[in-house]
Amino acid sequence: MVVMIFLIVTIPIAFISPTTGKMYDQPLIPLFYTAIAGISIIVIYSSYKERKQKQKDKLNRRTKK
Repeated sequence: MVVMIFLIVTIPIAFISPTTGKMYDQPLIPLFYTAIAGISIIVIYSSYKERKQKQKDKLNRRTKK
């Protein structure tokens, strides 16, 4: 969750200078896309992990009968 917050905060930093508060003439596009990719990876991994846990729980319920 902490990493997700840092990635979300990174997106505006790619377009606005944190020291002056002004917009960059050339935005930091690699930083922006890296943050988007990181968020995507976290979301995909968490959904994968949740799906695996649900499958495991379902299997455990079936074997208890």
